[in-house]
Amino acid sequence: MRGILVLAMLVCGVFAVYGQSSEGNVPEAWKTTAERTNYAKTSTYAEAVAYSRRLAAASRGLIRYESYGKSGEGREMPLLIAASGGAFAPETARRQGKAVVLVQAGIHAGEIDGKDAGLALFRDIAITKTRASLLDNVVILFEVIYNVDGHENRSPFMRMNQNGPEEMGFRANAMNLNLNRDYMKADAPETRAFLGLWNKWSPDVFIDCHVTNGADFQYNISYEYAHFQEVAPNIRAWMDQHFDGKVVPAVEKDGNLITRYVEFAGREITSGIATFVATPRFATGYAAIRNRPGLLIETHVYKPYRSRVRGTYDVLRHFIEEIGRSRKSLALAIGHAEFENTTRVLGTQFPLAVGVTDKATEMEFKGLEYKVEDSAISGGKMIVYGNTPKTYTIKKFDEGKVERSVTTPIAYIIPPQYTEVIERLKLHGIEYETLKTAKTIEVESYRLTEPKWSTNSFEGRITLTCKPLPITDTRSYAAGSVIVRLNQPAANVAIHLLEPAGPDSLVYWGFFNSVFEQKEYGESYQIEKLAKEMLDKDPRLKAEFEAKLKDESFAKNPRARLQFFYERSRFYVDQQIGRHPVGRIVSE
Repeated sequence: MRGILVLAMLVCGVFAVYGQSSEGNVPEAWKTTAERTNYAKTSTYAEAVAYSRRLAAASRGLIRYESYGKSGEGREMPLLIAASGGAFAPETARRQGKAVVLVQAGIHAGEIDGKDAGLALFRDIAITKTRASLLDNVVILFEVIYNVDGHENRSPFMRMNQNGPEEMGFRANAMNLNLNRDYMKADAPETRAFLGLWNKWSPDVFIDCHVTNGADFQYNISYEYAHFQEVAPNIRAWMDQHFDGKVVPAVEKDGNLITRYVEFAGREITSGIATFVATPRFATGYAAIRNRPGLLIETHVYKPYRSRVRGTYDVLRHFIEEIGRSRKSLALAIGHAEFENTTRVLGTQFPLAVGVTDKATEMEFKGLEYKVEDSAISGGKMIVYGNTPKTYTIKKFDEGKVERSVTTPIAYIIPPQYTEVIERLKLHGIEYETLKTAKTIEVESYRLTEPKWSTNSFEGRITLTCKPLPITDTRSYAAGSVIVRLNQPAANVAIHLLEPAGPDSLVYWGFFNSVFEQKEYGESYQIEKLAKEMLDKDPRLKAEFEAKLKDESFAKNPRARLQFFYERSRFYVDQQIGRHPVGRIVSE
């Protein structure tokens, strides 16, 4: 069955085998599973761990194997560290002036190209020595398989669009969570392990390896990195100069076809391509708010597995080389971005949500001929790709705009009872102070109005959207409350977590749902009697009620009518419904 599917893919769009750099003269004992099987197969978890351990043992001190956490099903999460000069600790790497690169493979375990590319690259560093010079100025951390449980949930039928290998892992982890939506809420054990690794090493560059879904076209590799207002200007400029300007041409010279990440603005190619802006729930979106370059590699799902693996290898090799050559300018860009964080001025406008404008430029796109036909199966339209290359001139929507922003405070204060919130601060490495005694202070905050919960679970949570209305009041905070100041490197993460309007805020992910629940109430027969007394004594209240009755939905809702009087009575205790518990401190 799998062979029939692959043959169909080869007929329907995979028209060329790309001429990437070859594997070279690799000893048989050191070929990866992919190489030994002519890229028909990929290793199992046990085989990948065994190969990783063997690499470390034979590397003569260049590679170290570690486990940096455990999955939900108890599997070790394998990490390879490649370093010269014994730089296997962050302090040593910094002291030696080396850049730290974190490469992640298999966050979606069916998209496993990065695993086989990374193992081949580490082999060529330590065994064949053809890439040993990569370690002159760089330490490489390689998450061999991030979603280890999903990797072992493998089948020939996992990704029906994908052209190899024979068996593929599952997209989600054992809890059925998509780990590439979990970076902010950090519900999964794998995410928590990743954050621990990040906080320990504070990598200079992050690389995330994926495989596309969707349209067919000629390119075997696409890529993206944050380049709008969601990332520090210095980081964006460094990537523009060094990745776009130098790495992309080198990867093309190796025989690849490479383009920016492809997401159609409409149904198909003639509608143009609109840049995808990753929010912090995504890996590269998270790297951006940590003031680090984050590169997304997306190989093309319909291309042969060898083409995808070798294409990933070529991007990794050339990018790591460029990082080593340009590590000083990279350090300056990161240093400038972090300085901006630690010296943030009160009242700075911070972008929470970024989108793309309708302003477009023209670009040439190497696609395939296709036609749109009526489908007898769905009753709608379907795209039928041919196998003839065709270059289209299309629109590219690649100008960013800030859609929501917030004025930053000096600090935030969180009551101690919100333990899950405080736990997330710890996981992200956000620094905070703990109140030793109770304090009463004036704070800015929000009344969260018009709450709307999702009708279905999303990534294990019932998400919430609302309209935050600014308020200022005096609040008492108990001992144990925590204060998060924004003069710290992780300030951007704190703002995204604690501002309700953020696309991945803790309000959005449901950490504060209980504030919308009314607990005290009055019985209807008591409110009926009370309402009559209130109407008799207060003409203005009577006028307000009569005006309210002009709203047909209110007039036909007995519960709402009684609630109207209860909320205006002396018995209604202000339960602070919808009040965001987090305070914004704007004065020392």
